[in-house]
Amino acid sequence: MSGRLLRLVCTATVAAHAVLAAVPAAAVPEPGAPAGRRIAGLLTDLQRLYREAEKATEAYNATEERLRRQRAGVRRLDAELARARLALHDSRGAAGRLARQQYQARSDLSPYLRLLLARDPQHALEQGHVIGRLARERASTVRQLTGSERRAGELARAARAALDRQQVLTERRRKDRDRVRARLDAVEELLASLSAEQLTALARFERAGVDRAQQNLVASGALGDDAEPSSRGSRAVRYALRQVGKPYQWGAEGPQRYDCSGLTSRAWAHAGAAIPRTSQEQWARLRRIPLSELRPGDLVVYFPEATHVALYAGDGKVVHAPRTGEKITVAPLAANPVLGAVRPDERPTAP
Repeated sequence: MSGRLLRLVCTATVAAHAVLAAVPAAAVPEPGAPAGRRIAGLLTDLQRLYREAEKATEAYNATEERLRRQRAGVRRLDAELARARLALHDSRGAAGRLARQQYQARSDLSPYLRLLLARDPQHALEQGHVIGRLARERASTVRQLTGSERRAGELARAARAALDRQQVLTERRRKDRDRVRARLDAVEELLASLSAEQLTALARFERAGVDRAQQNLVASGALGDDAEPSSRGSRAVRYALRQVGKPYQWGAEGPQRYDCSGLTSRAWAHAGAAIPRTSQEQWARLRRIPLSELRPGDLVVYFPEATHVALYAGDGKVVHAPRTGEKITVAPLAANPVLGAVRPDERPTAP
């Protein structure tokens, strides 16, 4: 998809959520009401297509994260299996050596008869002691061999199952990737059908929509005065601001390109706190806070499905990676429909 077309869809989709209800179709600078209604319909379609693409992107990210953990698990099991097989080899070697020793010292006489017939009873007693020790070693070796065989078998089955799960996740990731590409292709196809006048109208909608949404948010009193950031929050903000101007790329998490949750997770990792990779998991697993308590470093999550996330920078602004074709930027907090906010450096409260 061309960067020009993608920048246009970014303009359109940001505008849709705030302006469709706020700006009448007749306000679109095109001749006649029917043209205005067509623009409104295009905005709705573009918003739907982009939301689907963003949702597919986060599904891809979630699958990629699970696949990454699964690969690590497979490597761990492979290493454990190698150690278990080495231990099994050693156990079998010890069992073989013990069997040879017992064969070489084999006698048809019982230890009691050997003691009676021995010329040196003390020597016979010592031999009996040796025989007892060998018997105990034999029992220990058999137990060790049995345990090693059982452990190696369990690990081999676990490794095969883990590899099967990895293959399933690999196939799911491929399907997720194809869904993202299909959604973006649909956006490009729709944009390619627009006239220059329609594209200009979309740009105007974007500017008016974001300004109106931000004004409404401030006027509502939902935003309070910025609280003092934590030390980690400050580091996360500084990191995110250093990424401004770098391109968005779906599925990317730096250092040259990012998607929305790739930026927020990497910023907090740089600050010393590991947080979930996807926007949905960040919303689900981090501590939720009201917008009135926002402090720089908190995450603002957008859309009912939690498919977009930004890092609060203070003064009603966020740093975010908007969408394909755009660059990381500082934007008004209300640039997208807000779902809520979460704080990465505080544990969630118990339910």
